[in-house]
Amino acid sequence: MILDILKYPDKRLRTIAKPVVSVDETIKQQVKDMFETMYEAPGIGLAATQVNFHQRIIVIDVSDQCNEPICFINPEVIEKSGEIQWEEGCLSVPDYYENVIRANDIKVQALNQHGETFELEASEMLSVCIQHEIDHLDGILFVDHLSKLKQKRLKKKTEKKVKML
Repeated sequence: MILDILKYPDKRLRTIAKPVVSVDETIKQQVKDMFETMYEAPGIGLAATQVNFHQRIIVIDVSDQCNEPICFINPEVIEKSGEIQWEEGCLSVPDYYENVIRANDIKVQALNQHGETFELEASEMLSVCIQHEIDHLDGILFVDHLSKLKQKRLKKKTEKKVKML
């Protein structure tokens, strides 16, 4: 099922997601729906917060063929190093892209959609995407990493767009 993606400045995007207690059938269906929504959008990552489901789940696929889906439930970055500047966009902030500085190399620990624990080392685009999506679970948007001036301009632009609808 395709889910509705919340758009900035929707206040629900600021909700801090709660940990998943059990990977049950509801969670498994949510993961399937999130992958379907992400691919349809199209995007390379989606956090449960973006679809108004406030549990710690993210789905990602940075492959060119969209055939390497990764699900992270209760993701936690346990190591980070280096620095990379990457142009980021967001399904919740359509048609807006800006450079953001993040850790280049990370190690993340999470559960998969079967409830099994795994660790993954990531760098460059995958690392950036994981950090971006974990931020969503913490109520943080990529625009929060920008200067106050850029944030102000984006807010004005978004408010104008909303008034036009």
